[in-house]
Formats: sequence, C-alpha cells, structure tokens
Amino acid sequence: MLNRGDQIAHQMFQQAQLPGQPRQKVIDSPHLHKMQRMHFFLFDVLPILGTACAIVLLFFHPITTVDLTLFFVFWTLSGLGISIGYHRLFTHRSFKASAPVRAALGIFGSMAGQGGVISWTAMHRRHHELGDQEGDLHSPNLHGSGFSGKIKGFIHAHFTWMVAHPYPNVVHYAPDLLKDRVMIWVNRHYYTWIILGLLIPTVIGGLVSQSWMGALTGFLWGGMVRMFIVEQGIFALNSLCHLIGRRRFVTDDQSTNISWLAPFIFGESWHHNHHAFPGSASFGLAWYRIDPGYWVIRLLALFGQAWDIKVPTKEQIERREIRSA
Repeated sequence: MLNRGDQIAHQMFQQAQLPGQPRQKVIDSPHLHKMQRMHFFLFDVLPILGTACAIVLLFFHPITTVDLTLFFVFWTLSGLGISIGYHRLFTHRSFKASAPVRAALGIFGSMAGQGGVISWTAMHRRHHELGDQEGDLHSPNLHGSGFSGKIKGFIHAHFTWMVAHPYPNVVHYAPDLLKDRVMIWVNRHYYTWIILGLLIPTVIGGLVSQSWMGALTGFLWGGMVRMFIVEQGIFALNSLCHLIGRRRFVTDDQSTNISWLAPFIFGESWHHNHHAFPGSASFGLAWYRIDPGYWVIRLLALFGQAWDIKVPTKEQIERREIRSA
C-alpha cells in the first residue's frame, strides 16, 4: 500500500500506540531520521550539485532549444503536480477530479522529489493546524527575535528542516488518501516516478540530438535543474511567505502574499490568501491576480475532469477583510 518510508513509520505508530490512549500525531525515530537524511541528500542536495554542473557546462556547451523545452515541460508538469495536485486537491480538497487526473497529478507531483503524496499531505495539514506555532515543521518564526533569529528561521524553513523532523501520522492526518486506491498506488511507486522524471528527459535529449551530450544535458536541464527550481519555489512558501510580504486578513499565523513570485510558482505565493481561505481552489481570489494553478483547474473543469471547485464568495472575502481593518 505505502512506500517503504511510510510503511516503516506506520508500523512505528502502531507499535507506539497504547490501548485506550489518544492516537499519536507525530513520531520521532532515529531510523526515520536516517531515511530523511538520505532523501534530503538525494533529492535536495544532488539537484543543487546538478544545477551547478549545468551552469559550468554552459561555458563549454551552449544550452539548446531541446534543453530549454525539456526544462520548461517538466518544470510545468512537476510544478502543477505539486500546486494543484499535492496542495489544492489532495491536501485541501478544494475541488474534485477524475481518477486519471488524480493519478496524473500525483505522478507529476512525485517527480518533484518532495515526498510521497500521502506523507506530503499529512505534513502540510499539520502545518495548517499549527501554523507558526510549536510543532509547525517548517516555520521561520520560532528561532528567536532580531535579525539573527530571522536568518536562522529562514535557513530552517527553506532547507534544513528536511534533514530530520517528526513524522506526522498519516492515519491521523490523511485518512482520506489511505482509502483512495488510486493514490495508494501512486504513493507506493513514489521512487519510480522520480526515476522516470529523470530518465525521460535524458532519453529524449539523447534521441533528439543523437548524442551522449544531448542525453547529459537533457538529464541536467529536464531533471536536476528542473527539480532545483521547483523546489526553491515551494521552499520559498515556507520561508519568504512567512517572513516578508503583505497581509490582507487576520490569521493565526504570519503568512504573507508575495505577488511578484506568483507567475513563477503557479500562483502559490498568494500564500496569505490561501491561509485565510485554505479550502479555496483559487489562491489569488480575483481574476486579475496571476494564479496559473487555478486557471488549469478551470481548464480541467471545461473538459469535465474537475468539478465542485470551491472558492469563497465576495461577501466572505469582504467580511474577512473588514474584520482585519
């Protein structure tokens, strides 16, 4: 059912659960931390090194149209997989989608290398439960006051929290996904999707260019650089979008909107709007705010692949804004 990491964590929750006691929400384990460190190295550190290699290679081999196309296509697919799949659909249930669309979004999101869909959902739901409070896995606002505290918080929220952290109980935080056979299947093959996300651009690059160099640059730009860019965009939500930017509503956290980031991370940087209305499929909350993720959801709806799309009414938004005045 679950991928190997989720299976081990689930077994540990069962072993630690005492009869008659409330269900544990998180668990700490040296074995889980070892797996987290390995995941961090493979899918967070290596893309940085791969991006550095791609930049150095530019001095000897100019980037090609094929490289740029592979980067853009796989960046779009994996970015949308995270934004409208992992985040808006699976975590917040802000719309419903057909089984093929759910599977595709789960697979594309997995290619980003940010964790299996079930564990990602559990962690993000815990983030909303404890936003910028003790227990929030990646808050930048729990590391002291002053400039040094903000710097420490930024580094933690943007990057180092992934080295080792408490593991949210998926039975508690994501029971709906544990009942979804499509998502169980997607989650079980998480590492397969990552490998395919690296292998496909490598093969395409090699075949189109008829060269090993084309395969290498396809791997670097369609795989490593693409993963790095997608990750940095999502990591910015944890760090920058809880430190700088504008606020429209009263919320229990310190989330902010950063409008200029929106085109580059599929509308995700309307992060404060999202925390004010977490069940909304629209993060921009207005037609004139750039929110590509929401536009794709609406496009899917035109073809009957998405429905029951939730957005707050104008009155609900105004009431929230008035209350913040």
